[in-house]
Amino acid sequence: MKFFKNIKREGMVFAALLLTLSGINVYGQNVITRNERKIDADWKFHLGNAASPTLDFNYGINETSFSKAGGANGTAYAIRFNDRNWQKVDLPHDWAVGLPFDYMDNGDQNAHGYKAIGGHYPQNSIGWYRKEFEVDPADSGGRFELRTDGIYRDSKVWVNGYYVGGNYSGYTSATYDITDFIRFGKKNVIAVRVDATHYEGWFYEGAGIYRHVWLNRYNNLHVVSQGGLYVRTENKGKDANVILKTEVINKNTHAVKGTLETLILNREGKVLVHSKVIPLALDINEQKSYNNSLLLPNAQLSNLDNPYLYRAVALVRENGQVVDSVPVRFGVRTFAFDKDKGFFLNGKSVKIKGTSDHQDHAGVGAALLDYLQYYRIGLLKQMGSNAIRTTHNPPTPELLDACDSLGMLVMDETRLLTSGSEYEKEFRDLILRDRNHPSIFLWSIGNEEHYTQRTDIGKRIALNQILLQKELDPSRTATYAANIGNVYHGVNEVIPIRGFNYNLNGADNYHKEHPDQPVIGTEVASTVSTRGIYIKDTVRCYVPDYDSVFPPWASTAETWWSFAAKRDWFMGGFAWTGFDYRGEPTPYKWPNINSHFGIMDMCGFPKTVYYYYNAWWSDSAVMHIAPHWNWQGEEGKEKIVWVNSNTDDVELFLNGKSLGKKKMPINGHLEWKVQYEPGKLEAIGYKDGQKVTYSVETTGRPYQIKLTPSKNVLLADGEDAVVVNVSAVDKQGREVPDASNMVYFDLEGENAAIVGVGNGDPSSHENDKDVRHNWHRSLFNGRAQVIIRSGTNSGTIKLKAFASDVLSSNIELKQINNTAPIK
Repeated sequence: MKFFKNIKREGMVFAALLLTLSGINVYGQNVITRNERKIDADWKFHLGNAASPTLDFNYGINETSFSKAGGANGTAYAIRFNDRNWQKVDLPHDWAVGLPFDYMDNGDQNAHGYKAIGGHYPQNSIGWYRKEFEVDPADSGGRFELRTDGIYRDSKVWVNGYYVGGNYSGYTSATYDITDFIRFGKKNVIAVRVDATHYEGWFYEGAGIYRHVWLNRYNNLHVVSQGGLYVRTENKGKDANVILKTEVINKNTHAVKGTLETLILNREGKVLVHSKVIPLALDINEQKSYNNSLLLPNAQLSNLDNPYLYRAVALVRENGQVVDSVPVRFGVRTFAFDKDKGFFLNGKSVKIKGTSDHQDHAGVGAALLDYLQYYRIGLLKQMGSNAIRTTHNPPTPELLDACDSLGMLVMDETRLLTSGSEYEKEFRDLILRDRNHPSIFLWSIGNEEHYTQRTDIGKRIALNQILLQKELDPSRTATYAANIGNVYHGVNEVIPIRGFNYNLNGADNYHKEHPDQPVIGTEVASTVSTRGIYIKDTVRCYVPDYDSVFPPWASTAETWWSFAAKRDWFMGGFAWTGFDYRGEPTPYKWPNINSHFGIMDMCGFPKTVYYYYNAWWSDSAVMHIAPHWNWQGEEGKEKIVWVNSNTDDVELFLNGKSLGKKKMPINGHLEWKVQYEPGKLEAIGYKDGQKVTYSVETTGRPYQIKLTPSKNVLLADGEDAVVVNVSAVDKQGREVPDASNMVYFDLEGENAAIVGVGNGDPSSHENDKDVRHNWHRSLFNGRAQVIIRSGTNSGTIKLKAFASDVLSSNIELKQINNTAPIK
């Protein structure tokens, strides 16, 4: 079987369908065409050692890779190296999440969540990966490319013992032309050395090949792989002008002539527009840019509620045969930033209701499966959010795919504000890779560069990056996340959109003094809270689950949103953060090992502040009470009750007795002081004449474990996933909010696997991973979570959960082969 016969990437499968629909049979031709294949399965992994070349598989000694090409004997990148005892892993893979916690009085180690990785832990900070593959001789004659979407960090790559390149960044994609090193009909080996000794950020960053890896094949005449087809649109009344820029390269050993044309297809795959044929003429190793525009009649606009996506497919022909086809999803929409009225999407005013988010989730660390990207964006959408900020680094492409599909705006942010060759290239690569995503409405050139942002050097760097952004993507503009108030000198002098990180007390004066510069809250709020905890606990490092505690440089959710909602010129902003994340523990340190900033915890379980945003950001009627009503032994003691709602007023009842009615302030919340007695606490209000209620009840003891999956059917592709939320219920089936049972998990059937567990406890030192497959996790304030990765066989899988002194529970999930038509 040819290596490239089975293509898994959605875009390429879709392109094949589109070409068939349009009467062009790509696969029936005896020519090399574009194929892109994900090669995430069946890697081998082993830790190296930053302090000992001997323990690092002789890296740095007894090797000739950098002195004589292909010299690899005795090294981990040699073809015949024995990796039989290495750990088998599938990508994405983050080895740091499975490392132990270790206390050290060190700021960097604290900021990264006390994981035993970094310069102080040479034995844990180097990772080696190996991957075997074969290529059929029938696939020879074209170009072969290896692409890594993200390796943390400082990676070096060999193919068949030949060094092919490296990538310093832990966040940007990297591509390597490996055509010259392929062995046809024989074993090929990719080897990757990953050095996570140095940090890039001040938050948990993971370690390893934590994003996808692709092995791609192209014809020698092809569209450039990274950003080769750029699509942007301009509205023309009811129509849209689709502006196309296509970069074509000739890697043949002779000059070639061919043609280029482009199709525009709708969501169902119907060809709507067909371009004229553009002649191509390229010399040996020549790259040319071709510009074209197409009128798309009666264009369907893409918006937050209907994120409609078209496809553009560029076709390159040689001698009348298609040799390359490149599909790009795009949306027709307009962005406008008004100095007085804020942000406009498709000519309509939209307040940015956003969150900043790190790439980290319970159980899996930085190695999020694609499904988790959609799952997390879905949770934010349900809350009422309409935007995310990729904090503080280039995101994985699948996050942007999720935002494109689900209708979420994105502020795409690079890692550092500097224009040296390394970071200018990172920003360039970011834009070229991401600029076709319709979800991106704004680029960010950096975040809180306190050494640079007030200086003339900072101003010059910013201007360089802004000009680069305008060159590569004239359809958008840029901002910078500045943690300074009414300060203009430096970056803010040249940045098109002024970004405020906190410091809102300086925003009014800044706007008054610089009225022609639009303003956005690039980072706001930063309430700290612990889900399900309602008192300050300095021993276990918990803070109350209200919108009440915040660092001195920040504010509550209610403070910033009330500020933003009253000012048309302040276009909204990004709350810090949508989810808790490992590292940067605030306001406590050890044993606290992750942040409390999230509107949701590490698992995506809502905190009280979630319902504040839900009330004022969504169109739904919302009512919520905090705290829970299980306080055995505290009868008669006063409890502070918060009600978040968007009803006109709220009346609170305890066991049927009214505790008073209060008018709900706009963008506010209500509080009562209630003497605890067991029973039922209920809130009742009215919104647009509709009765809205919510209640909390005193429950019995945990009686049975409850499993709630995010879906019941998985694709049997080895890549799909399901999130299973775990709780305990009493005999009446009510969830017990203070349950803390240790729950054990067993998974059976069709080679699916548990890949992580969590519970949202910011001070928990329990394992997220278990290499012995003895999976377990305690409930934290009534909840835990299991993440399952699908297998490759269709059939049934069963998850069983059991704990001491309570009834067990199990659920069955189906795995199916994806045989349905692609749409």
